[in-house]
Amino acid sequence: MLTGLQGGYTKFCCFLCKWDSHAREKHYVVKTGPKRMSLIPGVKNIKEESLVQSKKIFLPPIKLGLMKNLVKAMNKDGGGFQYLKTKFPRISDAKMKEGIFVGPQIRELMKTQILKVL
Repeated sequence: MLTGLQGGYTKFCCFLCKWDSHAREKHYVVKTGPKRMSLIPGVKNIKEESLVQSKKIFLPPIKLGLMKNLVKAMNKDGGGFQYLKTKFPRISDAKMKEGIFVGPQIRELMKTQILKVL
């Protein structure tokens, strides 16, 4: 890999931060992790020297996963979550709380200007 990270299911899988992927109780609760300052081989799943600087890596938009993560991390009593409930009244509360949306719904939200405020 370009970043020198170890492949497979590892504990520290992100090249940007020191996020512990095995800490299931912190998923969707902790919003930010400590930033990874250096990529030292042999420390926190770094296997080799990085070929590319971290700041020069471009991450493409991953809309399906990000939408689910966004909704699960939202305050359920907040204005953004209430907007989603009024925007999609036919989605059940269980699906809404779990962030289960289909492609057309995500595209519809991407077109609205309110998403930039959320």
